[in-house]
Amino acid sequence: MARLLAFDTSTETLSVAVRHGDALLERSGEGGAQASSTLIPLIQSLLAEAGLTLRELDAIAFGRGPGSFTGLRTACSVAQGLGFGAGVPLLPVDTLLAVAEEARERFGAQQVLAVLDARMEQVYSAAYDFAASPAPEVEPQLTAPEELVLTPGYVLAGNAFDAYGERLPAGAARHPALPTAAAMLRLAPTMLAAGRTVSPADAWPLYVRDKVAQTTAERAAAKQAN
Repeated sequence: MARLLAFDTSTETLSVAVRHGDALLERSGEGGAQASSTLIPLIQSLLAEAGLTLRELDAIAFGRGPGSFTGLRTACSVAQGLGFGAGVPLLPVDTLLAVAEEARERFGAQQVLAVLDARMEQVYSAAYDFAASPAPEVEPQLTAPEELVLTPGYVLAGNAFDAYGERLPAGAARHPALPTAAAMLRLAPTMLAAGRTVSPADAWPLYVRDKVAQTTAERAAAKQAN
């Protein structure tokens, strides 16, 4: 599988990448609400640069979550539309796994507790041991920063340090990392070999959280607690 497209819009940074043989092309941009208007033009630009059409792709990987509700819906809907239109299978990738892979690639980390800012005084997290298996030791979860349990030997990686620095577990290295499309493309061969692709009709976001905003009372309580 040498012709792959990947993208993630789960955070404030949009990431898109294309692999064609040994060539890797990648771009980043503003995520959040802007992703819905910039993602498809970025995809078209990268495919043109790579000399590929959508129908020539072997698979399309997308960040399925957890992450921004709006971002996950954008990524999923674009992946479904491209998959249906081009007849290409989709590869849903957990964003926390992509964060851990980015920390492995950039910092040499083998045991990673991936942590993404979930807003509302919470974080998304999952632990990965690349020395043993790419599968998560702990399924993605949503907790308060101080409720995270860090196993000895693990490092922290993600984008939650500025927001929750002192509330996160101490005593371990902290690596800034995002769920990049390039990380997804590095993960793709193993996932494809394991038969992890799905049809566009079966491609859904992984939300973890079941609500998008706090009530007025919850916001007041959180402010008082801080």
